[in-house]
Amino acid sequence: MRTEKKDIINRLKRTEGQLRGVQKMIEDEKTCFDIITQLTAIRSSINSTMGVIIGNKITDVIENPVDDPELQEERINQAVNLIIKK
Repeated sequence: MRTEKKDIINRLKRTEGQLRGVQKMIEDEKTCFDIITQLTAIRSSINSTMGVIIGNKITDVIENPVDDPELQEERINQAVNLIIKK
């Protein structure tokens, strides 16, 4: 099942909140270990969100093929390139 736009936005808002938390941690002079732990969680959250978006793209390409074989191949290549970039 595809993740809805609202769910993706909510993921990004949580990540945004985590970033603000890290800014506060730096202002409050928290330990390097604690800051890095939070940054690692943020990176994981972003990677997960990217995976969801890529998954949605792949699902769309598979479930809604176009009649033009060249165009369909281009769409598949675009989806594959998204995976490679991730």
